Amino acid sequence: MFNLKGKVAVVTGASSGLGKQMALAFARQGANLVILARRYERLEEFKPELEKAGAAKVLPIKCDVTSTDDINNAAEKAEKEFGRVDILLNCAGSSKDKGVIDMTDEEWDFTIATDETSVFKMTRAFAKIMKKNHYGRIINIASMYGLVGNTEIHTVAYHASKGAVVNFTRAVAAELATEGITCNAICPGYFETELTKAVLDTERFQEFAKTHVPMERYGKPGELDAAAVFLASEEASYVTGLIMPVDGGYTCI
Repeated sequence: MFNLKGKVAVVTGASSGLGKQMALAFARQGANLVILARRYERLEEFKPELEKAGAAKVLPIKCDVTSTDDINNAAEKAEKEFGRVDILLNCAGSSKDKGVIDMTDEEWDFTIATDETSVFKMTRAFAKIMKKNHYGRIINIASMYGLVGNTEIHTVAYHASKGAVVNFTRAVAAELATEGITCNAICPGYFETELTKAVLDTERFQEFAKTHVPMERYGKPGELDAAAVFLASEEASYVTGLIMPVDGGYTCI
């Protein structure tokens, strides 16, 4: 089960963090990979690692996911190279962390553009390709913060953007259900990435995790892989509109 050999998977934010981890997960299942990020040199450095892990073919493309032109160019290159796209993993993101009183327009707009509008633009471009072949698996990386508020970090735009991704996922799932395309979301809990390391490494936040996460720890590298591979698989053909927390139990209490 869950063999992705012959499938073409597009992964955004693939130069670091969770995007890099899940691209490796797809590679281990034998998928062809189109890896997107702004830092093209990192993608080139990552390519041999993906091939060694089992990826059949790897196409790195420089892409700013807030740029419509970059996204459309990436979609055109992917379709030209492989003839189709089977899987889209929307993982790229960033955030300006402020509360509602202190957040500026610029900080709000940056977060919404990067974490919400980019998911719409990527989905629009690549769903057009999927529709031609009546097949697709769209997986959006939201956040447990898209399901609940929090009292530890003031990050109102991030909450808003990830909440929007959650319901965007449901809307796309319903719209494309008859096109052979599924759309699901994963809501990660606390995982260490370049963006979160400084916060998660603090003693204060480690104590917070012990009292607020039932498993009393952060997520480990690879603990999102099974969710992504499952949702990308042939076997998940009747699963759409699913919002899947992978958060150590944070949202169940």
